[in-house]
Amino acid sequence: MANSQVAASGAPRADGGLALLRRAFIGNGILPVALLLAVVGFGLSAPRFLSYDNLFNVARHSSYLIVVCLGQMLTLLVRGIDMSVGSTVALVSVTTALAGAAVLAADPEATGLAIAAAIAAGLATGAAVGLVNGIGIALFRVNPFIMTVGMLSILTGLALTISGGMPVYGLPDAFGRLLAYSAPLGVPVPMLLAAALAVLMAYLLYMTPFGRRIYALGGNQLAARLAGINTTLTLVLTYVLCSSIVAFAAVLLTARVATGEATLGATLVLESITAVVIGGVSFFGGIGRLSHVVLGALFVTMMTNGMNLLRVESYVQQIVLGTLLIAAVVVDQLRMRLLRQQRAE
Repeated sequence: MANSQVAASGAPRADGGLALLRRAFIGNGILPVALLLAVVGFGLSAPRFLSYDNLFNVARHSSYLIVVCLGQMLTLLVRGIDMSVGSTVALVSVTTALAGAAVLAADPEATGLAIAAAIAAGLATGAAVGLVNGIGIALFRVNPFIMTVGMLSILTGLALTISGGMPVYGLPDAFGRLLAYSAPLGVPVPMLLAAALAVLMAYLLYMTPFGRRIYALGGNQLAARLAGINTTLTLVLTYVLCSSIVAFAAVLLTARVATGEATLGATLVLESITAVVIGGVSFFGGIGRLSHVVLGALFVTMMTNGMNLLRVESYVQQIVLGTLLIAAVVVDQLRMRLLRQQRAE
């Protein structure tokens, strides 16, 4: 009798524990476990991994991926994807360098104007790419994957054609000092800019009607349209914003390498999608937290850094990242199944 009472009293606690774990999994996915395993695994395998200098280096290098992921996150929230982020970075890098070099060649003293022209040309190029993507997807109903893969090829060809397949030199030295190597209060400027952009994105997504429209569109496009949302315009603006954010990352990367590179950003497609999905943004749209996306980008950068310390070959690293992406998609499907069950209950 006593045993049965203990079993009966213990059942709710066990069920409650399982329910808590399920809610945590639905809300966070595998990111907390993945981060913990990465820190412990690399910390034990490579003692340098947990040093202050290395962790600071990881944070600094993750700044660029974080910015790209903020853009990629937007497309997944509306049930899309942008496979052209890497080629967008390449084209923006080339146009940024060409614009800055042209102004400086015309007037060697116009350093400020050259920097402004370089940044403006880069951001305008990114916005134009996003506009083409958005029009193709929203107006002509081209599948987002097909549209952006096609743009990937187009943009890569444009970057190579415009640059002649060679690095574009001629940017003012102050461009790199301003956007890559200065460190106010000891914090590298790319980290400050990435943090500022993340704050602005959080405000946009959670405090403005446009952000609510993005989540509504991804959650149920028909319901969003019936609620009076201009889904076509929202979709176009989302892709414009995505590519503009990616262009901002490209400008920062160009400042770091001090030249326009038609091969810059080649790995960003895989890295950004992996980081965003492992950060809990669903391929089914309408679900995802910005803070988790930032952590996802940190995790992917941490994985790359740890494998570099262990001297893992670059092609093996690509295998690992691809495996992580597949695992993240499988987990995403499981999370959605559990979420539907939870809502049904």
